[in-house]
Amino acid sequence: MVSQRDLSYVVPKRMQTSEQAQAKRLLKRGKDRYETDRKPHLGDDGWHPTTLIYRRKQNSEHTDHQQYSVFMTNRKSGFLTEYEYRWEIESGYKSIKRFMAATTSKNFGLRFFYFTFACPSYSVWRAVDLLVQVKLTGEYEHSPIVTADDSLTLSKKRTGIG
Repeated sequence: MVSQRDLSYVVPKRMQTSEQAQAKRLLKRGKDRYETDRKPHLGDDGWHPTTLIYRRKQNSEHTDHQQYSVFMTNRKSGFLTEYEYRWEIESGYKSIKRFMAATTSKNFGLRFFYFTFACPSYSVWRAVDLLVQVKLTGEYEHSPIVTADDSLTLSKKRTGIG
């Protein structure tokens, strides 16, 4: 329906086995971006031409294929720049989730509390990393020296929570 109305879209795509394999190849070759055309089957309606865009995340804590994000769009790569405005926001939320307590509760109040508690925890981690970087190197780079895992492990050891 989106394409029939001549609208554009770009959405993050969950990495399946084939996308993970491609990301591993890109990592091995040292590539930051890659595009490939795909035509998912839509049943009786035929095929839908799309483009998959692989992009290496800046400042990723990962050293494996998880450095890459995959996006699906009905346009070419120039269209991805519109999504870049949300990139920092999406990355921030993904990082904050690492500081949230795991729960399967459907209680909105509890889930909201976990999120609001995770936000300052995330901010403290970023502030500590900034201070450590400035003290050690005299400048701040986006790639952390003190990782989220370091902070979470230390917090768990000191408080027993986590």
